[in-house]
Amino acid sequence: MTEDRINSIKSRVGSFAETHIEEAEDLLREMGRIPAPTRCEEKRTEFVRDWLIRQGAENVRIDSLKNVIWETGTGDHEDVIIWAAHMDVVQPDTESYPMTQEGRILRAPGIGDDTANLVNLLMGAKYLIENRPALDCGFVICANSCEEGLGNLDGSKELMRQYEGRIRAFYSFDCYLGQCIDRAVGSHRYRITVGVQGGHSWSNFGRASAIKIMADLIEELYGIPLPEDAPGDKTTFNVGVIRGGTTVNSIPQRAEILYEYRSTSEESLSYMKGEMERVIEGFRDRCDVEVELLGIRPGNGDLDPARLKEFTGLSDDVIGQYYDGPVWRGAASTDSNIPLSKGITANTIGTVKGSLAHTREEWVDLDSLIVGMKIVLHLMMLHEL
Repeated sequence: MTEDRINSIKSRVGSFAETHIEEAEDLLREMGRIPAPTRCEEKRTEFVRDWLIRQGAENVRIDSLKNVIWETGTGDHEDVIIWAAHMDVVQPDTESYPMTQEGRILRAPGIGDDTANLVNLLMGAKYLIENRPALDCGFVICANSCEEGLGNLDGSKELMRQYEGRIRAFYSFDCYLGQCIDRAVGSHRYRITVGVQGGHSWSNFGRASAIKIMADLIEELYGIPLPEDAPGDKTTFNVGVIRGGTTVNSIPQRAEILYEYRSTSEESLSYMKGEMERVIEGFRDRCDVEVELLGIRPGNGDLDPARLKEFTGLSDDVIGQYYDGPVWRGAASTDSNIPLSKGITANTIGTVKGSLAHTREEWVDLDSLIVGMKIVLHLMMLHEL
């Protein structure tokens, strides 16, 4: 790309961002209060749809997974690029999220993960609506559902299904400025339940306790040796929730845990699955054991390394045009897992400065919003004819 074209893009991107930054901040404050727990994103879904329609977008639709989708240029081109940012928030609130502002720091649950990134995507959509640039492929703009936790990336999976065979590339806007995710961390999540007869803590003392058995089972899960990962790969595991028992004077009849293992290697995920099954089989003569698969997030698929490197390098270059900090490349569990698992080039890019994701004290720096908006717009304008 010539220097003249880069400068032209930067000039137009900068002009739009400067004249729309107050609108973007107001949108962030408004949307940041709207509750959107995973699989219960209806209020935010309706807000995003109505906002896009007010900007002049035509044929905005909500699919069966509550993804909000707007297309442009898809009738003229077979291949498409998907531009996505997720609506859902880890906090379970169903009423308005609390929000505070101190100077230029805005705090609210989910304000950075992923509301601010979604705002920058929507401002990119507004640019397309207002300017109608000719593009070298179709664009699919999506505010997607089900990214967090046990949403299992179902919103992203549905996008892959709808546009199967047409997807040239995939961008997800998530995380913080300076992050460019180009590898997928896969995961398997389970609910493991053990059951015994139980009884009274005095008169039936000595009977098997579901909690004691579960403690033993957890100890063995944590004793599983990690696989010998290839250089650059990593495997982890975690018991994140424990429940069981009824009262202090009852021998517990049931106990359950939520357990996951993660890896950048599908081979290591398969190894961990086999080891988990081996541990569980060793407890079946002591109690009833139930294993429920709660979700699978796939890892990296059959990707062309050279193509992905070139694609990510372009993202790095664009980020570097507006962000003067280091760009971190690495692996994470994001909506990009799904295209990466299918061999489709994908990046997840952060567009805002902030911290404390997944806490009620999460914050973003409003002064950074314009930087991320320029990154989103520039990436889109690379496909202008």
